[in-house]
Amino acid sequence: MIELPDMITIPAGRFIMGTVGEDRFANSTERPAHEVVIEKPFAVSRFPITEAQWSAFADGPSSSLPVVRVSWWQAMKYVEWLSAQTGKRFRLLTEAEWEYACRAGSTTIFSVGDTLEPEHANYFYDEHGFKVGPGHRTPPGSYPANAFGLEDMHGNVCEWVADAWRASYDAAPDDAHRVIRGGAWDYMPRLLRSAWRDFATPETKRDNLGFRIACDL
Repeated sequence: MIELPDMITIPAGRFIMGTVGEDRFANSTERPAHEVVIEKPFAVSRFPITEAQWSAFADGPSSSLPVVRVSWWQAMKYVEWLSAQTGKRFRLLTEAEWEYACRAGSTTIFSVGDTLEPEHANYFYDEHGFKVGPGHRTPPGSYPANAFGLEDMHGNVCEWVADAWRASYDAAPDDAHRVIRGGAWDYMPRLLRSAWRDFATPETKRDNLGFRIACDL
């Protein structure tokens, strides 16, 4: 039986993508900041795809925890399968859509402001290296949603997006790597910032890396 993700409609709009203003943890991969227009509304899963949702597609646990150890290729196969099963066009988010959805109208370092506290998101260490988080994945509803109603955009698990990696927003795409966003349960806040970016080969599988999905309306 297919457990469909709970989808949230994200309105069209525009935002500044990348690092804006003072942020001591920013780096060149997040620059130059630039305006992006999201021309049409789209839907995004409220939280990362769970093990229960994944188990209808591939064997594995059936819990409410976010699925991990999934490669980019497997995530792409999942959205193709879900689209065929439902007749809707599911896909991975673009990197711009992901940051727009994460920011949810904010212009601060995090969607909740310029600092992140343990009650805001699932991360393990504070900026002094002290353990402040649970040290493992948490199920949906464990932390507050952002202004769009999306959960775990900061922390819990990193998320694959559709795009090929660019070393900066001016650089050419590197098709050998795919973009990762969001930060994870074993990170510290500097790696959960709205503008934070990382990359990996599309075959990569990690215990802190999952994905969420989008749907065209």
